[in-house]
Amino acid sequence: MNGIEVLKDLAGRAAEVAGSLRDVPAERLNAHPGHDNSIAWLLWHAAREIDVQVAQLSGEQQEWTRGGWAEKLGVDRGADAMGYGDSPDQTRALVVNDANALVDHLEAVTAAHVAYLDTLTDADLDDVVDENWDPPVTRGARLVSVSEDALQHVGQASYLAGMKDSAFE
Repeated sequence: MNGIEVLKDLAGRAAEVAGSLRDVPAERLNAHPGHDNSIAWLLWHAAREIDVQVAQLSGEQQEWTRGGWAEKLGVDRGADAMGYGDSPDQTRALVVNDANALVDHLEAVTAAHVAYLDTLTDADLDDVVDENWDPPVTRGARLVSVSEDALQHVGQASYLAGMKDSAFE
């Protein structure tokens, strides 16, 4: 298995885990038990951070725009918004009542992510894509980071979905 195949496998993991969240009711989806991030915000953020960063790397249009996801999800956030640095009020203001649409969004950006990976070679993973860090960030490191961050947030959403009802009261 080469590096691209490993990254493709990793890229698909967040959407695979998120599939178990399709039937989360709106009330639980938008609840904030003990902190600011809801399941809806976590799934939205996971998809958006993949979409924004992969679009920057690929030079392609974001799935957010191409797929009309702002309208489908009812989220009035700009095309570059991905939740990074959101205030507690901003996280609480994001309300989506359709878990299926959130998972569909994550699946769509995952498909775009994998399609981008299909255009790369292992040698492309060594390209420096961000010199604002020390050490500079390679394409491979950025792609691992994108998938790892999304997987963590989907894991958090899964944890919240499995909490006892009393935690949401």
